[in-house]
Amino acid sequence: MAAQATFKSIKSLIPLLDRVLVQRFKPETKTASGIFLPSSSTNNPLPEATVIAVGPGAPNKEGKVVPTQVKAGDRVLLPGWGGNTIKVGEEEYYLFRDNEILAKIQE
Repeated sequence: MAAQATFKSIKSLIPLLDRVLVQRFKPETKTASGIFLPSSSTNNPLPEATVIAVGPGAPNKEGKVVPTQVKAGDRVLLPGWGGNTIKVGEEEYYLFRDNEILAKIQE
């Protein structure tokens, strides 16, 4: 089970090293015509998320800081596991390492 932390404001959280703070997209639970979808039909095996904040990067073997591959505002594809949950009020955010993010989604 992932660790969970609670904060009053997401702005008070600044990721360190190569960590990336994301907010997952919430699946639609209702169609345009007003039909409610069962939760089993909205499960996405690889969730999408929006990057909220990123750390400066992590040092490599030579000690040089390697910046993260994503930036705030990017849409990304996450693994179906992992991440640390962070609650701010009713909203949930997740912290992942940069190398755990599967892909950046270009529009």
